[in-house]
Amino acid sequence: MSARPWQQTRKAKMSVVVGLLLLALATAILIAAPQVQGGPGVSIGIAQVVATALSVMALGNGLVQFLSWWRKRGAPASAPTSADIGTAKDILSGLVTQQWRDETILRSLCDPEPMPLPWRSTARRELSDHPEIIAKGTVAFPGLDVHIADMARGFRALRSRRLVILGAPGTGKTTLAVQLVLELLRTRSPEEPVPVLLSAGRWDDRVHPRLQDWVAASLAMDYPALRAEALGADIPETLVARGEVLPVIDGLDELPDRVRADMLAALNRSMCETDQLILTCRTAQFAESIQEIGDVLTAAAVIEPQPMSPVAAADYLQACLPPVPHPVWPHVLEALRAGTAPALSQVTSTSLGLWLVRATYIAPRVDPTPLLELGRGSAAELHDHLYDRLIPALVTARPPAAGPAQPFRPQHAWTPEQVDNWLTYLSRQLTRRAEDPRDMAWWHLARYAPSRPVRVWAAIAIGIVVALAFTLLTHEPLAGATIGLVAALAVVILIGSWFTESPGHADFQLRGRLLDLFRVLRDGLIVGALGALIGFLMANPMGVGLEGARNIALLSGIGFVMVLSLIRWVERPTPAATARSPRSTWQADRNLTAIRIVSGLVVGLMAGAIGLQARLPLSVAIVGGLLLGLLFGLMLGSHHAWLAYKLTVPRLATKGRLPLRAMDFLDDAHRLGLLRTEGPYYQFRHIELQQHLARERAVSPKGGA
Repeated sequence: MSARPWQQTRKAKMSVVVGLLLLALATAILIAAPQVQGGPGVSIGIAQVVATALSVMALGNGLVQFLSWWRKRGAPASAPTSADIGTAKDILSGLVTQQWRDETILRSLCDPEPMPLPWRSTARRELSDHPEIIAKGTVAFPGLDVHIADMARGFRALRSRRLVILGAPGTGKTTLAVQLVLELLRTRSPEEPVPVLLSAGRWDDRVHPRLQDWVAASLAMDYPALRAEALGADIPETLVARGEVLPVIDGLDELPDRVRADMLAALNRSMCETDQLILTCRTAQFAESIQEIGDVLTAAAVIEPQPMSPVAAADYLQACLPPVPHPVWPHVLEALRAGTAPALSQVTSTSLGLWLVRATYIAPRVDPTPLLELGRGSAAELHDHLYDRLIPALVTARPPAAGPAQPFRPQHAWTPEQVDNWLTYLSRQLTRRAEDPRDMAWWHLARYAPSRPVRVWAAIAIGIVVALAFTLLTHEPLAGATIGLVAALAVVILIGSWFTESPGHADFQLRGRLLDLFRVLRDGLIVGALGALIGFLMANPMGVGLEGARNIALLSGIGFVMVLSLIRWVERPTPAATARSPRSTWQADRNLTAIRIVSGLVVGLMAGAIGLQARLPLSVAIVGGLLLGLLFGLMLGSHHAWLAYKLTVPRLATKGRLPLRAMDFLDDAHRLGLLRTEGPYYQFRHIELQQHLARERAVSPKGGA
């Protein structure tokens, strides 16, 4: 059954939830109102009327939407027509084209033309299926220096149209995959599937055992336009089920060994005879996985890159030069063609090396004499030289956008030295993480510095604020200091786990969770009974009477159900396999924190109302309740990654490790082309740059964090 009807009623459910919360608040005010006399009682009466009116409006709105949905739910959902399928494919094709055209602009993949890298069917027979299963006659991709259009024609000539792109780091696997996607889209006939590039790191085969289920879920998440009501129900699922999508899975080598082998086995289990596929992986990792599962990828052609000839590299670089280049460039190109600069020939034999030369010498239009000098030395020295120049070249060539945000220009001004130092620090931290040296998560920043100093300073600040507030309210310095000390100790103890927690998000989805909601109500009744017992025991000593005990029971039960249990109910971890971007997980955890704080303040107001029942002064009851509620809201839940980030980054900034706006910097490094995103993670776009920074540079003269 599709989740679409539940998605359509999401706003109605949210309206009902809001209405119930407001109704609960109005009930609490109604209970507390008779206990307050004079001016404050009038204000409480007004608040009660407003809260009641708002709750009625919210409940009414939800009821109307639910009734509308109920009338329509009996009618069966209409199946997508052929016209709907065609329209959806056209929409998806346009979205994918725009997405990867932007990427090619960012990486200069097709300016002025695609890099002329030669590819050949692998000579390692253990890596591919029987030739007669792969293609009619001889296997395609004979190793000629073909254009990307010829590569697309060769792919279409395969029996099952399945292709594995192998190669060493920096040989252009992802580049070829992107170029193939764009070429297949450009020449796609209406009956052909739409190629969609997906990251292997996002497939969790425990959640989606079948390839088709994962592809459909990815389409629904990455291209929400496919969920438009006019296209009919379940368009992503329908497109995948009918074979209208060609998955292009990039980066199989970035998965752990066992997961990589499981994914290859799952691909073979998932695909029928007509299913198409393109897959990229490093050669060594693919060979290991093939050996582990004891099988190849069924009916897939396997190709590997061949070194680009010096003449082809020189021709490509010459095409990238301006009409009137620097006078040294002809000598550089002549040395490259003649083979008198062996290091330069070796570096430019790969797509990564060509891009480095272009980014560091052609784009900024600087004197290329060092290419001649270092080109006669070792390739390792030339690579290091190009990486040393890369960050200053990219930062200088792409100044911040003055107006609206642009995808390939940063939004803030950073100096090349700052970018270099901060990325060097991050590369060093990644190198120390043996379990996963590539993924850079924003919540991992809290683990890059000792948490004890951060916790102590946070506890001191909160303790001082609480002590001053209670001293001013009660005019009892000793009592204020005592409460402040207790608050500080609680903070030191309770926030220790924040710095290792993963991000979360608020999930108000009701489907499949109604039983948990009933448990919340049950627990509320238990807490309410406990509140009644405590209130009864307090009745005579505090003089609140049996009516006060009843009020305490109601407030306790409402507070527990509407705040504590509901927070635990809505709070969910954010799986890395389904997260859309680092910024989205950062915002989701921040929003979850805001919800907890608001919930804590509601608890504080209820505590204040109980304080009024106990005849505390109005200011002490309300302000004290709000302060305690704020602390309570901060401590609630199991996901405090955003709070840990906000506490840690200032410490890293004072030591020069990262800027105070760390997320803005990471986003800008992505726009500069230095980082890429992988679900909720940032990664260095080129692992070689990460290794160079970690190996060659000192972290900072200030020492460790």
